[in-house]
Amino acid sequence: MSRSSLRWWALALIALAQFMVIMDTSIIGVALPRMREDLGFTPGELTWVFNAYVVAFGGLLLLGGRLSDQFGARRVFATGWAVLLAGSAAAGLAGTVEVELASRAVQGAGAALIAPSALTLLIMLFGAEPKELTKALALYGAAAPAGGTAGVFLGGVITEYVSWPWVFYLNIPIAALALIATPALMPAGGARRGSLDVAGALTVTAGLAAAVYAIVRAPEVGWASMQTWGVLGGAAVLLITFLAVQATRREPLVRLGIFRSPNLGAANLAQMLLGAAWIPMWFYLNLYLQQVLGYSAFPGGAALLPMTVLIMIGMIALAPRTIARFGPKTMIVTGLAVLAAGLGWLALIRPTGSYLIDVLPASLVAALGMALAFIPSLGTALSSARPEEGGLASGIVNTSYQVGSALGLAAMTALAAAHGADQLGDPPALTNGYSAALFGAAGIAAAAAALAAITLKRNTTPTAVQAETASTTR
Repeated sequence: MSRSSLRWWALALIALAQFMVIMDTSIIGVALPRMREDLGFTPGELTWVFNAYVVAFGGLLLLGGRLSDQFGARRVFATGWAVLLAGSAAAGLAGTVEVELASRAVQGAGAALIAPSALTLLIMLFGAEPKELTKALALYGAAAPAGGTAGVFLGGVITEYVSWPWVFYLNIPIAALALIATPALMPAGGARRGSLDVAGALTVTAGLAAAVYAIVRAPEVGWASMQTWGVLGGAAVLLITFLAVQATRREPLVRLGIFRSPNLGAANLAQMLLGAAWIPMWFYLNLYLQQVLGYSAFPGGAALLPMTVLIMIGMIALAPRTIARFGPKTMIVTGLAVLAAGLGWLALIRPTGSYLIDVLPASLVAALGMALAFIPSLGTALSSARPEEGGLASGIVNTSYQVGSALGLAAMTALAAAHGADQLGDPPALTNGYSAALFGAAGIAAAAAALAAITLKRNTTPTAVQAETASTTR
């Protein structure tokens, strides 16, 4: 097999990694009622089957990126698959609530190793050829919505026709295949000498995990509760300590000067707000379809397919061409503005509405905005790093998106509940709550567009962005 063919097979594995880490957040949704019956979850504990994964994933991403730089992206990528395999096996075999939640956290830890090292490997493989880099990033980006939608489908099929443990066992053969293929497909370079900043790793991981924990817990215990603010205060202390450690260490986990790189902070802010707007939309659109329009899991998943297909086509075919013509800044701002318009349209849903009128056209507009904004913001964030900090840049951008997703979903959950989303069985009240959340998400996307227009310093051409990225990987 030629070197060129190997690279594209390697990209397929990298896209599979992105597909899997996102699928693992959505595949468990339909299985939760059966898990509650078999393992004895309380309603409050049940949410943590999702949250345990998200907290571990978001909290460990920066460490995963640094480990990728320190020990080599290929080695950390393979280690992440091994950890995901072990966590998946344990989650399927779990007989108690405690073991199930711990296993989900292990899965999240594996994802936190896979995600940043996968992006680093992508840059290593395609960064030296600018014309192919955007295509590779587009295929990588398109794997995320595909994974989210596939999770809904597969979770329903597996839960109904097999049993809920198989939503976890499904990962095992895929992880085993990835472990076999990684040595043959992935480049071996990237490791460097140096010490690991243990104090920095502990403080930032604990701080991010505490912040995400507080955010996802807040809708349940209350944003004004002492528990919420106590945990957020502890997170702030840990993150301030982390910054102090980074400023004084000779080999820090995160070189603070990286944030002085042109556009890195602005692009990561765009990714954070993109997640904060997109994930609540996906979450409440699902609820509207099922709890107001009466769709079951399978028709509900099918209703998401047009949006998912448009995102994939937009990222693979449309985004590279528009970036080439107009530049990343213009497309980031335009994409976020289009997303805001689509979310605002979706917020007009009615309790007596229909899929063809209330959902489909608006969801396609939102999907187009997501497709246009995601790739240029991701590429701009990655292109701003030094060659030896590719894993760190990947960890930062993944962390930005995941923390933004958790923050946005938690805030919109509180907003929805305040407007009636907690009144199950009352379609008008539910619709009012979901509409409020969608309007809030539209506001986030509109604010993101305005901030991107202000903070992105130059409308860098894609050739320049890719050339910068290529120069970091040669």
